[in-house]
This record gives sequence, C-alpha cells and structure tokens, in this order.
Amino acid sequence: MQAYLTLTRRELAGYFMSMTGYVIIAAATLLIGVSFKAVLEPLQHVPTLLPVTELFFNTLFFWLVLLFPPAVITMRIFAFEKFSGTFETLMTAPVTDLQVVLAKFTSAFLFYCVMWLPLVACILIVRHYTSDTTAFDTGAVGSTFFGIALFGCLFISAGICASSLTKSQAIAVMISLAFALSLLILSFLAGQSTGDTSWKGQLPQ
Repeated sequence: MQAYLTLTRRELAGYFMSMTGYVIIAAATLLIGVSFKAVLEPLQHVPTLLPVTELFFNTLFFWLVLLFPPAVITMRIFAFEKFSGTFETLMTAPVTDLQVVLAKFTSAFLFYCVMWLPLVACILIVRHYTSDTTAFDTGAVGSTFFGIALFGCLFISAGICASSLTKSQAIAVMISLAFALSLLILSFLAGQSTGDTSWKGQLPQ
C-alpha cells in the first residue's frame, strides 16, 4: 500500500510540475466556459423542455473536453518512461505490476477530476444569480458528474493502454483518440438507428 501511495504521489506531482498539466487545465477551462455559455445563452430568450444536463451533453465543446484531454493526460504515462529509459528501473523496483498500473491510473484520474472543477464553479455561479433556486437539481447535477467520471475512467484506461504500446507520446495520443472517436461514432450510429433519441422518447409509455 505504501508503494502504491508513493507512486501515486510521484505521478500526480509530475502533472503539476510540468507546463503540460497547466496547459491542459487552461484549455479545458476555456472549453467548459464556452460550452456552458452555449447552453445558457439560448435560454435567455426561448424556453426549452429539455433538461439542462441534456443540453450540456449536446454541445460540441463538451465532447471536446471529454475526448481530447484524457489522451493528452495519459500519453506520457508509459511512453515517456520507455523513451527516457526509466521504465526498466521502475519495473525492477520492489513494486508489483498491479501497483504501478493502479498508481498511474489513480494519478491520471485525480488530475482529470481537477480539470473538471471549473464546471462546478460555473454551476454555483449560475445557481447563485438565478431567481429559481431549484433550477439545478442536485440529483441531475450529481449524475452528470458521475457520468463524466465514468467516461473519464474509460478513456483514461484506453489512454494508459495506448501509452504502454509505444515509446512515442504522439502515437499514444493518436491511438487513444482513435479509440475514443470510434466509440463516439458507434454511439451516434446506435442512437440514429433507434429513431426517437430525445429524452421524452426514452420514457416508458
């Protein structure tokens, strides 16, 4: 357990001690803000029957934040270790393969969660200034963040797998993005084949 925690701290510190980590957070914050603005701006003039959470998932910027950062976050996890020659040293240390993989996954997921914190600030700001205190249901918002976390687990796992296959961080990003985009396209095609994909159409009759 101590080895796992030490490796997790080491990997997590690597994100915050490099410029790449702050660039990822800055880019994600920008896209989250633009996405939130794209959701709220039309609601000033035209009411909608759709839940705000569904509108948020329908914006392009949201999917950009969901798909691209995990690939960039995980690109160096194993690829950089192999490129710099520290992979052999790490694997011969008194730690198990499971501890190494779990530590790298945990650190990447924690950084991914930190990256989404600006969305919490957006929700709190809107809730503070709106006249309707029930505009944002706690359950709906919580389930939205839970869904984002689950997506993150999937894409981070795929990114770690891609990073373990090559020494090149660029190739790792491309493999991870190819996997993520393939899943997105398949989900879109599956949604189109079912006909009515709105939230009303999915309610039991």
